[in-house]
Amino acid sequence: MRNLRNSVQLIGRLGQDPEVKNLTSGKKLTTFSLATTDAYKNADGDKVEDTQWHNIIAWGKVGEIAAEYLKKGAEVCVEGKLIHRSYENSAGEKRFVTEINLNELLMMGGKK
Repeated sequence: MRNLRNSVQLIGRLGQDPEVKNLTSGKKLTTFSLATTDAYKNADGDKVEDTQWHNIIAWGKVGEIAAEYLKKGAEVCVEGKLIHRSYENSAGEKRFVTEINLNELLMMGGKK
């Protein structure tokens, strides 16, 4: 049960091609956004779609795989842990970010 702590699993589609950043430490950081959509009918019987966007960050081998094989629109299943952090922008305003630190990646769908 230890691996269930701070664990999140999502299935969704990439909103952009993965972006790789080379850090001064020599490490590579891969980032992309993931859209998850939930559909339901409201009280009037109309179909409503609710899309949530998630920021994904990946390090190491899983980040390299994501950068090499994933493209915008690809359907993937991701597993990772939630990270909450804050920073100050150039105007001195404090901003808060929630990200998913990617541990595992499963590419869904057929080969294109």
